[in-house]
Amino acid sequence: MIGRVVEIASDGRHLGRSRGFLTVHADGEEVGRIALDSIAAVIANAHGITYSNNLLVALAERCAPLVVCASNHNPAAILWAADGHHEQAGRIADQATASLPLKKRLWAQLVSAKITHQASTLEAVGAEAEGFQLLARKVRSGDPDNVEAQAARRYWPLLFGTAFRRDRKAPGINALLNYIYTVLRAGTARALMASGLHPSMGLSHRQRGNAFALADDLMEPFRPFADLLVHNLVKQGDTEITPDTKRQLARFLAIDLSTSAGVSPVGVCLERLALSLTRCFAGEAKRLDLPRPALPLESR
Repeated sequence: MIGRVVEIASDGRHLGRSRGFLTVHADGEEVGRIALDSIAAVIANAHGITYSNNLLVALAERCAPLVVCASNHNPAAILWAADGHHEQAGRIADQATASLPLKKRLWAQLVSAKITHQASTLEAVGAEAEGFQLLARKVRSGDPDNVEAQAARRYWPLLFGTAFRRDRKAPGINALLNYIYTVLRAGTARALMASGLHPSMGLSHRQRGNAFALADDLMEPFRPFADLLVHNLVKQGDTEITPDTKRQLARFLAIDLSTSAGVSPVGVCLERLALSLTRCFAGEAKRLDLPRPALPLESR
């Protein structure tokens, strides 16, 4: 199930649970509700939000993360389920004992796919994409040559202009990117938890303070598709975070991508990727299940 990304963007809201629904109250009056089973993630992006314990438990039972955002729209904290899959213990054991060479090979697959998808995004906006396919082929196990960074230095000026610099603390385009990456990170975390993996044990991202290192690894190949959605908003004149741009960015998990199994939404692609990673950790597969480098389609 793809699920919906629910954003709470108004100050002073109280989130609770009523039977099978998430409820939103303002000044003691209910102003909205949504079926818990339809939720992929909840993003809290306002001041003074309060929560009932019953709601937090219900979200955890459904592996739907609660993402608490800072003022720059980056996630400051994420609440995730302690038990997300019936084989969780065994899969986490496989994950914990995975060899370093295996993790390096898997990281190389993710980086190569990301660079290939960056080329597709540049081609989609009519920018020069020459050389990106060559860079993708140059990625070696563990990416010791840091080809990912080489591609990024070329990619951002081509996509958003030579004056653009990726800065997570900056407003405008950077804030739009922060927001859609938060949506993507929440969807990736949900897919990992639902597959029984631990999001803290990453392949390449290994910062001690990063509780979602593996989510940050697996979302990399999907970033260029998110970048394309931001580019399209900027092209039509939407360069700031507004209620309308947030609604459009929150749709990202429902956008269709081309895969070996046909057309599937981003949320489903993330679930397949997470499941393929469990197989790689268990020694049952060698390749990750990644979307093809084709243009994303409108969500159904």
